[in-house]
Amino acid sequence: MNIKEAGSRSGLPAKTIRYYEEIGLVRPMRDANGYRRFREDDLHKLAFLGRARSLGFSIEECRTLLALWEDRSRASADVKRLAERHLAQIAGKIAELQAMQTTLAHLVSACSGDDRPDCPILEGLSAGRVCCGADRD
Repeated sequence: MNIKEAGSRSGLPAKTIRYYEEIGLVRPMRDANGYRRFREDDLHKLAFLGRARSLGFSIEECRTLLALWEDRSRASADVKRLAERHLAQIAGKIAELQAMQTTLAHLVSACSGDDRPDCPILEGLSAGRVCCGADRD
């Protein structure tokens, strides 16, 4: 199948597929005219990569996951360790976002939003330290 069909079937844009090829995540065959020819195996890899990326795995984590997926002698514990590490990173990001939300909610509630020039939001931002732990040392 050509890149357009591979993209359609995997749900990935052709640009992404070309990038994945460029960095060695997929290696489609080439016709005599130089056009890419994707096999079903390539399609499975593309779908796998698309799903892993949608879960926030980095390119290097995807490379590792793909190698583990292709290695039938791998231990599932290796895969689980990688996924647990990624899950911990996600939890950290969620905590950061919650702290940002708390701080911004506090600033917004402190602002009267009227015609006066004084603004607790701008004051809080210019002070460098706002409430609620978002900017900890």
